[in-house]
Amino acid sequence: MKKVLKVTALATVVALAAGCKDNAQPVTEEVKLDTPEQKAAYAMGASLGNYADQTLKQQEEMGITIDRELLKKGFMEALGGESKLNDEEIRTALQGHEERIRPIIEKKVQERLDEDRKKGVDFLKENAKKEGVKTTDSGLQYEVVEAGEEGAVKPSAEDQVTVHYTGTLIDGTVFDSSVERGQPATFPLNGVIKGWQEGLQLMPKGSKYKLYIPAELGYGDQAAGSIPPASTLIFEVELLDIAGDKK
Repeated sequence: MKKVLKVTALATVVALAAGCKDNAQPVTEEVKLDTPEQKAAYAMGASLGNYADQTLKQQEEMGITIDRELLKKGFMEALGGESKLNDEEIRTALQGHEERIRPIIEKKVQERLDEDRKKGVDFLKENAKKEGVKTTDSGLQYEVVEAGEEGAVKPSAEDQVTVHYTGTLIDGTVFDSSVERGQPATFPLNGVIKGWQEGLQLMPKGSKYKLYIPAELGYGDQAAGSIPPASTLIFEVELLDIAGDKK
């Protein structure tokens, strides 16, 4: 899961609605968005609605159902200053809901992690059988795409390197690419994930390798930007330069 749901944030909807109760107006079928003030008011409602809808959909995917009609009724009654629950009752109800669904969420998150980790293991197991793919003791796999110049220097862990790269998930989704940006990346090698540290030290300057990085040599069970937890990563890396190298 990219996010662990925090359902108590739904209280924001109720709180904002309650704060507007003095100015509540009947809802009409015709929506006018002619002025900045009208657009701002509608945008506030749309923002709250989008947040609630996304949260409910995430819960529904886990088998957790919320009565949407009651949610809408609670919103509208609070907006009109007629909520059937006071602030303390609202907090208690939402906290109780969060406590009830927390074990469900944690179980679903763990199941997803286990599933994604297994997909990565299975992928690497099959990938290791391919011609040209080599596997190191750590489990890193690499493939030489372009060998580079004979005798070219290789970086050490303390070096700064300049590379072009494209990173994908095992399903082919591109999550990062200096090639697409048209700008090489420069960084200290000891400041990146273990799979990169090991893989680039195998590469002579000017070479291009494909690195297949198990989750434990990548970001582990943590999400990283658009990279889901427990992801096996594939990088095509071209080593352009090593800081201080004169060859």
